[in-house]
Amino acid sequence: MYAVKIREHIMIAHSFNSPTFGPAQKLHGATYVVDAEFIAPDIDKDNIVVDIALAHEVLKEVLQPLNYQNLDELPQFEGKLTTTEFLANHIHGAIAKRVSGSFKGDLKVTLGESHVAWASYQGKVD
Repeated sequence: MYAVKIREHIMIAHSFNSPTFGPAQKLHGATYVVDAEFIAPDIDKDNIVVDIALAHEVLKEVLQPLNYQNLDELPQFEGKLTTTEFLANHIHGAIAKRVSGSFKGDLKVTLGESHVAWASYQGKVD
């Protein structure tokens, strides 16, 4: 297997309307380190997994509408618990839509919310 990983970050605010989350029920901020890892069993005719410049451009494009936003106020997240796992899945879907014509394989999106806690979502890009 081959893999290419790129990294960016976002700063968001959100709250969790569930007693499961204790003090995180209140509005709080998070700075996520966002890794997008493109995984394929083989490299293409140009000996690459994915064009790294394209991957960076797409990741920045996908994260831009979330950066410096209160996720509680965004219509697409109304009624949703925007956990780290949920956001990893959301970002994965947005990247997959944009690269499906130029990348086939697995995409793993990992959000690091601190130096001791990460969450990921991995799935196929067709």
